[in-house]
Amino acid sequence: MSLSLISGSIIICPELRLRQSPSFSRISSSRPLFLSSHSKQSFIPRISRPIKVTSISAMETTAETITGGVPNAAMKLLFVEMGVGYDQHGQDVTSAAMRACKNAISSNSIPAFRRGSIPGVSFGEMKLQIKLGVPRSLHQQLDLDKVKSIFPYGKILNVEVVDGGLICSSGVLVEEMGDTNEDCYIVNVAVYVGY
Repeated sequence: MSLSLISGSIIICPELRLRQSPSFSRISSSRPLFLSSHSKQSFIPRISRPIKVTSISAMETTAETITGGVPNAAMKLLFVEMGVGYDQHGQDVTSAAMRACKNAISSNSIPAFRRGSIPGVSFGEMKLQIKLGVPRSLHQQLDLDKVKSIFPYGKILNVEVVDGGLICSSGVLVEEMGDTNEDCYIVNVAVYVGY
């Protein structure tokens, strides 16, 4: 599948089959679908630059298909948990990273390690690799030991910090909450779980 930008419209290549609201009729696969922000059905945001999207089935995904140092071949990958964390007041990127990690692991239960569902793998063999998206200007302020303390179990093999996240305005400076400015820090995380 590929998407391209032509005069403020998105072209979705013909190999897609989509349903259209409200009639739910099939769009012909013989011609591209053109979407633009002028549509009366719903608002579609404009894309500011051409993009190419490729897809790989879940069964084909391996550690080698993901760029960067995490995950790596030091473990067999089972799950990827993703989260986002914010620090709206106080300008503490470590708090934002800790919240991102809590967000990633809070909505999951992985009983396979406790129940012996993976033959030959015990609870003590659970491994984690963590990839944090943090604004570049804040990398040096990040306390990785505090971030690691969020994970209640599993051996942390690697923590990779990459450019990512966001610094934006919270809209208000609240000195009582430790603000020195209106900055809000946002951090993204991917937690790779395996054995």
